[in-house]
Amino acid sequence: MKKGFKFFGVLVTALMMTFIAACGNGGSGSSEVSVGIVLPTKDEPRWVQDEARFKAALEDSEYTTEILFSQGSSAKEKENVETLISKGIDVLIIAPHDGPAAGSAVEAAKKEGIKVISYDRLITDTDAVDYYVTFDSIAVGQAQGQYLVDNAQGSGVPLYLFAGASSDNNAFLFFEGAWSVLQPKIADGTFVIANSSEAEALKDKATLTRDEMGKILGQVTTNWDPNEAKNKAQTNLTAAAADAKGDVAILAPNDGTARSIADVFGSDSAITSYVITGQDAEKASIQYIIDGKQSMTVFKDVRTLVEDAMGMAVTILDGNTPETTGTYNNGATDVKAKQTDVIVVNKDNVKAELVDSGYYDASEFTGLE
Repeated sequence: MKKGFKFFGVLVTALMMTFIAACGNGGSGSSEVSVGIVLPTKDEPRWVQDEARFKAALEDSEYTTEILFSQGSSAKEKENVETLISKGIDVLIIAPHDGPAAGSAVEAAKKEGIKVISYDRLITDTDAVDYYVTFDSIAVGQAQGQYLVDNAQGSGVPLYLFAGASSDNNAFLFFEGAWSVLQPKIADGTFVIANSSEAEALKDKATLTRDEMGKILGQVTTNWDPNEAKNKAQTNLTAAAADAKGDVAILAPNDGTARSIADVFGSDSAITSYVITGQDAEKASIQYIIDGKQSMTVFKDVRTLVEDAMGMAVTILDGNTPETTGTYNNGATDVKAKQTDVIVVNKDNVKAELVDSGYYDASEFTGLE
């Protein structure tokens, strides 16, 4: 009896170890991960928000997901994709750190029969992208530009241009949208470009080529880095003549850079007032808007974008074809896309759009009316 009991105990232990090992592989076993997600960095609040939304999106689903961050490194991004491929994913959702550089990573996924969804940022110069889920990036830039136009007082208003990273295709789309609205008002003298000789040379051209935009971005890029934005703003103001100060307009590409730039302009006694744009509705920038230190932000409801991306992934996993609303040419092919609308938020509607909608809680802010 004792010998039989001992054998039974060993058998149970072995079975338990096998069960534990199987459970342990739930997040890393090749057959357990349905959707692999690669995001650019954990250092920006925007992408941390996306991570939380993605995790919530599949909570009640039979499918599983794993999320990895590239931390601003194309090499790490490729490594992340290779890791997810080894875990047997069927769908890859990736917001590239660098659009062109991400091509080789997704090509490896495509060779394994994995469907690739480019998320928020378009992967360029490859035909290995199946779908693109995005906010209308040109509309974002147009909204930023229109806000500056609508709030311009008189003529000869100094206009400071800042942009995202040249490695990010969205930075070009944002700038393209903004330029389409701002250029007529630059040409008629409403605005005077204060910090870009390349933009000044092209001020009479309504439509810019990518190379022309690239030259401007080369002068005004922030690389999406608040510290770089701060340094560039300080350099711009140090070099600015008296007539480039006073009441000014500032095209800032996103909230992180907007806050840094606003701090610099707000501390210069020769700046009488400024109107500054933003994007992403980051919590810190909402407080800045309430406090009057940032003028607006373009709210891109991550909840909707994540729902669109995960809905597309589940449709693929279920063996069906996702619905799309348009296409984007990435330099190699026309990528089928689904677009999500954007909303302009300022002090007047911040409560209605971001608190009453449940995106943020009122307790997270001070001075909210």
